[in-house]
Parts: sequence; C-alpha cells; structure tokens
Amino acid sequence: MSSPPGRRARLSSPGTSRQTPDAREEVRRRLKDLIEGNRVMIFSKSYCPHSTRVKELFSSLGVDYNILELDQVDDGANVQEVLTEISNQKTVPNIFVNKVHVGGCERTFQAHKNGLLQKLLQEDSAHDYDLIVIGGGSGGLSCAKEAANLGKKVMVLDFVVPSPQGSSWGLGGTCVNVGCIPKKLMHQAALLGQALQDSRKFGWEYNQQVRHNWEAMTEAIQNHISSLNWSYRLTLREKGVAYVNSYGEFVELHKIKVQQVEKGSPGKLKVVAKSTEGPETVEEIYNTVLLAIGRESCTRKIGLEKIGVKINEKTGKIPVNDVEQTNVPHVYAIGDVLEGKPELTPVAIQAGKLLARRLFGASLEKCDYINVPTTVFTPLEYGCCGLSEEKAIEVYKKENLEVYHTLFWPLEWTVAGRDNNTCYAKIICNKFDNERVVGFHLLGPNAGEITQGFAAAMKCGLTKQLLNDTIGIHPTCGEVFTTLEITKSSGLDITQKGCG
Repeated sequence: MSSPPGRRARLSSPGTSRQTPDAREEVRRRLKDLIEGNRVMIFSKSYCPHSTRVKELFSSLGVDYNILELDQVDDGANVQEVLTEISNQKTVPNIFVNKVHVGGCERTFQAHKNGLLQKLLQEDSAHDYDLIVIGGGSGGLSCAKEAANLGKKVMVLDFVVPSPQGSSWGLGGTCVNVGCIPKKLMHQAALLGQALQDSRKFGWEYNQQVRHNWEAMTEAIQNHISSLNWSYRLTLREKGVAYVNSYGEFVELHKIKVQQVEKGSPGKLKVVAKSTEGPETVEEIYNTVLLAIGRESCTRKIGLEKIGVKINEKTGKIPVNDVEQTNVPHVYAIGDVLEGKPELTPVAIQAGKLLARRLFGASLEKCDYINVPTTVFTPLEYGCCGLSEEKAIEVYKKENLEVYHTLFWPLEWTVAGRDNNTCYAKIICNKFDNERVVGFHLLGPNAGEITQGFAAAMKCGLTKQLLNDTIGIHPTCGEVFTTLEITKSSGLDITQKGCG
C-alpha cells in the first residue's frame, strides 16, 4: 500500500514586503487556521533537506499531512516572521500535530523515538479548553487571566491538600495565604511594637500597660486574606475562566483528571530526638513532624510521569527552556516549581502573563530573570538586587570588581538611641564595564521600598558614576547610595561615630 502524499496548503498573503498591521494580523489568522484545521501541519521550504526527512517520516507512518512551502508563497519572509511569533521557532521545518507545536526536525524524530509523536497523533484535536492551569498561585492566575483576555477558553484547577491537622487555604497560592501578604502584615505589627518603645524618647507619654493581642492580629490578617481569596475568584468569574477547587492530575497527554482529595486521618510517628547542646534525648509519639522550613514542589502526584514530563528527582523542580517549556512541548511550568529560578510572586506573575501572550500569539517577549529585586521582611529589612558578592566573584573574578560599602545610622534611630552600626549598604561594581552596578544590598529600615527604586535603575544600566551624580534626598536611608566612598579593598573603617 502506498503512503499518502502530503497535501499542499495555500496561503495568499494580502500584503507586500511592507505589511500593514491589518495585513499582518490577517496572515496570523490564516496561519492559525492552518494549524488548527489540520491534523499534521508542516511549514517547510522546498529545498530544505531537514524538511524532506520530516515529510518522509510522516509518509512512512502512513500519516496524511499538509505542507506550506514558505519559499513558494507570496511574501514568504513576512509569513515566516509571523510564524516565528506564533511558534517561537525561526527555522524550518516547523511542525504542529493536533495543534501542538512539536518543533523542528530533531525534536520530531526525538518525539517519534520516545513515543510522544504517536500519542499526539492519536489525540482528538477537539479539546474542552485551550489552556488548563494546575495551581491557582500568583503565576497560574496571571497566566489564566491573560489567556482569557486573549479570548481563550481557560480552566484553573487549585486544591490545597490539608495538613495532618486539617489546615488548608483558599485561592491565591503561597504568597496570599501563607507567604508575602501575612508575612508583611505581621512584620508591620512588629514594627509598630518597636515604634511604641521609640515613641517615649520622642516625648510620647503613656502610663497604661501596652500588651499585644495575638488573636486580634491573626483574625484581622485572616479576614484580609479571605477578602483576597474572594477577589481572585470574582476576577476569574468576570473573565470567564472556569475555576474548580479540585486536585488536577494528568492521565494522558491532553487529558487531566479532576479526585478531590479528602481530609485523612494522619498516621502517628515515634520520634527519638537528641539535643545538639547536651546529652538529653526526647522520645515521643507525634502525628506531625516538621522536618524543615520552606516549600516543597508538589509535582510528584499530578501524573507528570504518565505524559513523560521530566523533573529533578531530588527537589521535584521542573527543568524548562528559556520560554518555560518542559521536555513535553505542550506542557509549560512557571513560578516556584521552576528549577534554578527565584521563588518570588512578582516573578511568577510576570512569567505567567508573558507565557500566555507567547502561547496565543500576542507577543514574543520572554521573562527576564536577571536583576530581580527582593526583600526579606525581618525586623531589620534586607533588600537586594543582582548578584551577591560571592556570586559576582564567581562570575567576574575578584580582581575585576570594586565593592563600595558602609555602615550607617538612620536619623530616626538617633533620638531613639538605637545602635548606630547596625544598618549596612553595599554595591558591587564591574570595574571593566564602566563600574556598572551588578549587585545592590541594603540592610536597614524600609529596604523593600528603597531597593525597588534602585532595581529600575539597574535595569537601565546603573553605574557608580551615575550614583555619584544623583542628588540624595536628605535625611533618608536611600541617600547613602549617592555618597558611597569606601571600598572594601581599601580596608578603611566603615563604622559610624555620629550623625551623618
């Protein structure tokens, strides 16, 4: 039996070499129609040997396919440019199977070898949703809302497996429920307590005993978080995104099962613990053991192994390429589950929004993971952007760097009598790149607010000379970065003897 020949697709480009936005949008629409209307769609060039290999592969499998030879269509260069925006691939052959972008020649043969191509060919091209998001955290919600804005049919699956004590939380992920939001609010409560102590030095007199009501604070914070949970649900509803409070698990390449998990009875563990400071030992029965503080990537029980998505077996993190694509072409990962990327809410939000735009042809922009600012909201805040000194030395070598630093005494702390050598400022500069700032570090009050502004400057290529040329706002903590003079290599004393 002879193999079916490939059918030639036609695409009449409405424009010339100088495409108008409307003409370009029309080309995009026609390309999308070809991708969505054909089981196998190959964009190739008639003279490309790699394209020929792919065509021969599908013929050998007895699979009918459609071809668009980009060198034989009107205004082929502009057509290929629009195709690049859709697929994020500049080369041919460019292959789609049941609307899934498989990639080029090498990736298609790899997919054939590992069985993925056969599974894709068996899939029904009619899916219930254009995008399903597993995980209603910052990144997932951002991606879902942006996809909905682009007119796509979207579902969000979010379910928090209860702890052994039955604790769970609502829509919004770690940041809203047990991360950034409650952390900053409790940080503010601590700052207010310190301010009460300082206030006596500034003339405030009060005789009554001041006590903190933990229950009142937690209730107020929890009420605020509940309002955010509801706000997220309302926003999804307004944008037409289907939200299901259930656990999502892959069962096939394009099928996800939705097995709400019930609260279970926790088992009991016998724990033997030995003190690190003496000979004492403790032996007790517990139903919960806290092994570490931090977050775990919950990727091991959502069926990724059934569809071949690779994870780091040690950490559960998911390796991706520079467009957040896993080794399975139609599965993407963003946010805290990414391997080697910052676990930060604004990073996940940005990545999710840009991913939706790339997936549905609105933009080619990728998430920039360089010079991401962050702050630790301990009682004395720590803010940073760029590289640590140790990492900078690893990247640029110590002899190529200049480190400027100082201890400083905030004016607010002087009258209050607080330590004059606790706050610290440091910048790390590349000496052979016009002393460009590659690392920014601040330990002091309002470090988050200060770091945010300097992060924008670093995105613009901030240098030491630009800091010197900037007039500081006096008296603020941020102005210390406009007057840094002492280098670490000089060995000069940076302690403060009085008010600056």
